[in-house]
Amino acid sequence: MTRFILISCIVVCSIFSLLIGVKDISVFNILKLGQEEVMILFVSRIPRIISLIVAGVGMSISGMIMQQITLNKFVSPTTAGSLDAAKLGILIATILLPNTDSLYKMLFAFAFTVIASLIFMRFVNRIKKKSIIFVPLVGIMFGSVLSAISTFFAYKNNIVQNMETWLIGDFSSILKGNYELIYVSLPFVLITYLYANKFTVIGLGEDFSTSLGLNYNRIVALGLVCVSLTVSSIMITAGAIPFLGLIIPNIVSFIFGDNLKKTLPYTAMIGALFLILCDIISRLIIFPYEIPIGLTVGVIGGAIFLLLILKRGRYAT
Repeated sequence: MTRFILISCIVVCSIFSLLIGVKDISVFNILKLGQEEVMILFVSRIPRIISLIVAGVGMSISGMIMQQITLNKFVSPTTAGSLDAAKLGILIATILLPNTDSLYKMLFAFAFTVIASLIFMRFVNRIKKKSIIFVPLVGIMFGSVLSAISTFFAYKNNIVQNMETWLIGDFSSILKGNYELIYVSLPFVLITYLYANKFTVIGLGEDFSTSLGLNYNRIVALGLVCVSLTVSSIMITAGAIPFLGLIIPNIVSFIFGDNLKKTLPYTAMIGALFLILCDIISRLIIFPYEIPIGLTVGVIGGAIFLLLILKRGRYAT
């Protein structure tokens, strides 16, 4: 029943999102659309809603994987430096290969994200016995260092303005022909489903998972690859979307528990629904203009993050 309600909400919100825009499209005249309206739907609005759903699913599941791997509910691509590493990779690709296409930039972002994730995991292995709040703070500081490096090279090469466009997620430029790279994340969402039980087991700790016959390092590496490719493909397509991978898994955990195989569909659906709602707010708040969705998600997600800190911080050791 819950899944049916969530799917229905996603469908209704998606239809509403398709109708929002400077060009008025009424649901009552959907069968009598002219050529211009049909072109707007298929070139701009349908690709946009597809991107929103894929990004919402991908980032939410990525956050859940990272939380299982690190045994910490406050870890996500936002608080582990993954977004900043992807941005640095895109920047290096832009400097070294200025005329290259998005695929090569995504590969650079993927490589930098994997390396940054491995470095962060070394930090986690040293401090995971301490406060659950301390781990994401270290990740945020690590991300700030990567961001500072990016800013330095951007100033040096006079491409600060280009770099700023990667900082804030924005789906306003999503058009047919320049969003399809986001589909790269879909196979890794499928892999997550297939390995859901194993990610759940490693979330119980290295000693426990090893005693059950799992190759802990291999599963962790697989999880980091899935997260890195997902983050890279979304970053190169729509930019950085903060807090999504942090708050959605926590909300799902509070409601449905921590069994990854059971909660994975809810994480995917709630992540997609949340991002669509944020996009609708971004487009309506100063209509007919819109604010970047990264700002909307950042404000709402930041508020929820503070609530999570206050609630879970009481149980920190």
